[in-house]
Amino acid sequence: MKTGKTVKIGIVGVGAISGIYLENITNMFQEIEVLGVCDLIRERAEAAVEKYNIPKLYETMYDVFADPEVDIVLNLTRPYEHFGVSSEALKAGKHVYSEKPLAATLEEGKELVRLAQEKGLMLGGAPDTFMGAGIQTCRKLIDSGFIGTPVGSAAFMICRGHESWHPDPEFYYKHGGGPMMDMGPYYVTALINLLGGVSAVTGVTKTSFAQRMITSQPKNGTVIDVDVPTYVTGIMQYESGAVGTIFTTFDVHYDSQARLEVYGSEGTLIVPDPNGFGGPIKLLRPEEGKYYEMPLTFGYAGNSRALGLADMAKSLQTGRPCRTTYQQTYHVLEVMTGFQRSSDAGRTIAIESKFERQAPMVNGALKGVLD
Repeated sequence: MKTGKTVKIGIVGVGAISGIYLENITNMFQEIEVLGVCDLIRERAEAAVEKYNIPKLYETMYDVFADPEVDIVLNLTRPYEHFGVSSEALKAGKHVYSEKPLAATLEEGKELVRLAQEKGLMLGGAPDTFMGAGIQTCRKLIDSGFIGTPVGSAAFMICRGHESWHPDPEFYYKHGGGPMMDMGPYYVTALINLLGGVSAVTGVTKTSFAQRMITSQPKNGTVIDVDVPTYVTGIMQYESGAVGTIFTTFDVHYDSQARLEVYGSEGTLIVPDPNGFGGPIKLLRPEEGKYYEMPLTFGYAGNSRALGLADMAKSLQTGRPCRTTYQQTYHVLEVMTGFQRSSDAGRTIAIESKFERQAPMVNGALKGVLD
């Protein structure tokens, strides 16, 4: 049961990702609650209202924006729709928390930031996995000197795409999709929270297959035209002087999906899959010459999506800085789109936005109530 005054959330988009948000807002996070939902497919919104006992079903997103009781609009639409929904919400005077990425292009991201600044509104979003037990424990280990001075990082997200299992995979290969825009936000967000902001990037990208065939149900046999790069390699120069590499692809047969490593002058840290909130974490020190699994020292190790939304709500209530603000999501967008811009130009691209890490997470006495 919710206690005290809660921040009211209006949700636009009730697709696949909405389930875990609704579950966690309802049952985990004590200071936020869903006031209402809307979706272009009305049956989805009706099902959510019924299952989670949601007070309101809005006919359109504009009805969400017009509701004076809504404090934050939660944008759970598809990536290419993020700009349209978030911009209209901001114009209507609503704070916005969006699923990743902030926008499908850097230009759209710039306009969203401009609107938020002009209106004096909060704008932020996913991913919030960096706030979970895994990445927060890694941050503590790095900041405490367990690997010495960080000198580099390497990130890999390797898979053969979504058409063999996802019920509606086409958008992954369209504007706003691709492996970097889809999965890159998890990796880049984790890395900048561990190592700080990025000053420049170099990238090489390609589209290995012009078409993909869906083999999952219900669209088995449908052929998709691929409109985005599906093989993306990049180099990141951090403000600190460390250098990172990142590789994301939907083109490769592989027996696992994620690998994320941070290298230091006195050790190496194997970081958990940044698409999740928990572990395992492995630390290699020269004294022993082998990896040891490290205990998690922070909360939220399970699937805690909406943690970032709860953090924004707490910031709205107290005035303290938000950990998932647009300073982060825009920086991540500039880095990710920078790989394509670098590949097209054949040169290194400077990153103009600056990123400063917010305070680490605090272990609170009550789960679902943030610091």
